[in-house]
Amino acid sequence: MFLDTRDPWPPAEPWRPAPPAPRLTKRGERVVGWVIGFNLLMLLVGPLAGSSVIDAVMAIMRS
Repeated sequence: MFLDTRDPWPPAEPWRPAPPAPRLTKRGERVVGWVIGFNLLMLLVGPLAGSSVIDAVMAIMRS
């Protein structure tokens, strides 16, 4: 077994659990909902916008 011969003085504070995180307000819940909805929309629309930009760049390169 390991014997810790260092005698820390003063002794360490007893462990206490962290306080719970504060709850979101109604406005905060609404903002989080809008952010999640916007991210889901961009998940679907983003690849289409990206592919059209790539198509436009390829069309410019060909002409």
